Amino acid sequence: MSVEKKSSELYGLMAEFADEASLLAAAEKALAEGFTKTDAFSPVPIHGLAAAVGFPKTHVAAFTLIGGLTGGAFGFGLASWVSAVAYPINFGGRPLMSIPAFIPPTFECTILFAGLATAFGMLFLNGFPHPYHPVFNVERFKLASSEGFFLVIESADPKFQLEGTTSFLKGLNARGVYEVKP
Repeated sequence: MSVEKKSSELYGLMAEFADEASLLAAAEKALAEGFTKTDAFSPVPIHGLAAAVGFPKTHVAAFTLIGGLTGGAFGFGLASWVSAVAYPINFGGRPLMSIPAFIPPTFECTILFAGLATAFGMLFLNGFPHPYHPVFNVERFKLASSEGFFLVIESADPKFQLEGTTSFLKGLNARGVYEVKP
């Protein structure tokens, strides 16, 4: 069976590492080697891993800003409309449009909308819900949520060659290199 035939039947190769420093170093070497379709899995956040894997900056902050501005405008607009238009009640000669009284609902709506926009924006940008991923087919991947540190190089990567990529990953002092079936 040729290398091209075998690599097209694979999702990619997964390497397991002993700790977060080894995973980070391996991801940096894979990026320096020219691999572009990589992913890393870890039970703990690792500072710098997203950049080492080559993930672009996200636009979640834009979702948060737009949600916060929308929420602020909604909160202020709702408080203004209720106080001055829908139910105008004169309390002791106070103005109907009392802006200081509108600050708490405006603030609360800003926080609510920003939080919801952040959560839904993250889910949208990550492609969730995604209940299945080919890495779940590797038996050792069960450790990813407790003590496993994994680096995956996809077979769709232009630089991927089964033998070459396997030897590259083994050369990074991986505990093991596993084939990931789709």
